[in-house]
Amino acid sequence: MEYRQLGATGTAVSELCFGTWRFGRETGGVVETGREEAHELLDAFTERGGNFIDTANVYGTPSGTAESYIGEWLDERDREDFVLASKVYFGFDPDNPNGSGLSRTHIRNQIDGTLDRLGTDYLDLYYIHRWDEETPIEETLSTLNGLVDDGRVHYLGASTMAAWQLTKALWKSDVYDWEPFSVTQPLAHAAYYEDVGDYLDVCADQDLAVCPYSPLAGGFLTGKYERADPDNPQAVKAPDGSRGSFDEQFGEYYASERGWHVLDAIRSVAQEVDATPAQVALRWLMDQEAFTCIPIIGARTTDQLDENVGAADVSLSDDQRERIYEARFTEEGSRWGH
Repeated sequence: MEYRQLGATGTAVSELCFGTWRFGRETGGVVETGREEAHELLDAFTERGGNFIDTANVYGTPSGTAESYIGEWLDERDREDFVLASKVYFGFDPDNPNGSGLSRTHIRNQIDGTLDRLGTDYLDLYYIHRWDEETPIEETLSTLNGLVDDGRVHYLGASTMAAWQLTKALWKSDVYDWEPFSVTQPLAHAAYYEDVGDYLDVCADQDLAVCPYSPLAGGFLTGKYERADPDNPQAVKAPDGSRGSFDEQFGEYYASERGWHVLDAIRSVAQEVDATPAQVALRWLMDQEAFTCIPIIGARTTDQLDENVGAADVSLSDDQRERIYEARFTEEGSRWGH
């Protein structure tokens, strides 16, 4: 993998980021990615040139497990070789009335726990995981600015929120001379891109790096799913063990008329460039010209990781990228439904 500047910051990161939300996560009583598997995946990612690792305080069962896995792995390595991102917002302590949100209390409590579990004295990037309707954004931003001032955090990021909320936060940071958000993490993939168009326009205008999560639509854009009912776009044939085979909301969340059309275009382009649909879907995001785009991959096996990293070697023509973009529209120019 090659390296890119993280938006307008001076930090260079690998062109793909490794996401760890499955680390220690229990689904139906089964751990999706255990400690040894997590360390093998981190080894494989770094051996392939990766240096950008994404986690959150609530990843794993119980919360904090993913950060602990990473911290144990980092203990035998040079911390400065890696760019670490974590997040704050969701409830960490259900018995604590101040155990969630973006209040000064919760942020300060959580940054200490995150740094302790990761075994480091600083984070390269700290995201707000969501927008907090209950806490004034001024309280959140001033607290985050303090973390930058005292060296515990280098850069700030914002995950899923509305375009107006991101704009408001950037404006407040400018008015009060606080550290602004430099990176964003929206849900974005080839079949969903326009749904966050206004948000991405803000990112392009303000030179914010975009690190989309679920860039393969939960695995839908890998091409391993088939349509089960021509009259119901949400009905899918899912391979055993795939997310669609056990997640009851998979079809509703990721499968759509638009999604099937985009997937058809991706499959067609994949055949032309001798790549997999997953590689083409990732490359399409990586090639965004309006902003630096660094997709977050969430491979469960080293084989999946190798396939995803292979996107770095794929080259798409302008025509191929346009065909994937246009697949979301009908012949009349209206957008297929999600």
